[in-house]
Amino acid sequence: MIKWVLLVWLLLASLILFLMMGIDKRKAVRHQWRISEKALFLIALLGGAVGGTAGMYHFRHKTKHILFQCGFPILAILQILLFCWVYWA
Repeated sequence: MIKWVLLVWLLLASLILFLMMGIDKRKAVRHQWRISEKALFLIALLGGAVGGTAGMYHFRHKTKHILFQCGFPILAILQILLFCWVYWA
């Protein structure tokens, strides 16, 4: 049961962050109000790093920021490892 709850949590958080990256990119191009980097990293820390990493490269957004280049993929790896540990433990 906990395996599925964790999986759903990670998938939802990833989907949310993926969409947030797309929205923020669109707003950046249109010179509109932006989603803060703190908000993006908060969702990444809460389980959305895989979606954030995918969104970063899919939308070509925040790819020049070293904090995002390293932070999102490292968090994504840690979250995948956490899920694997819970799944096979």
